[in-house]
Amino acid sequence: MAKTLRKSDSGKTLRIQQIRSGIGCTREMRETLKALGLGKMRRVSERQDTRETRGMIAKINHLVQVVD
Repeated sequence: MAKTLRKSDSGKTLRIQQIRSGIGCTREMRETLKALGLGKMRRVSERQDTRETRGMIAKINHLVQVVD
């Protein structure tokens, strides 16, 4: 069997910073913030660069930013 190389195998990570509050957002958005390891303003979390992580970021892109 051939092993396929995925983005998570390459060791790339994303640093995600919360820039806006989750107050007033839907419950689903607040749960997405928690799943990313965020919840307080200016908190930074480091996650593997996967499709799932990028999907979560896209869902709450008005609350977070990807920092270098």
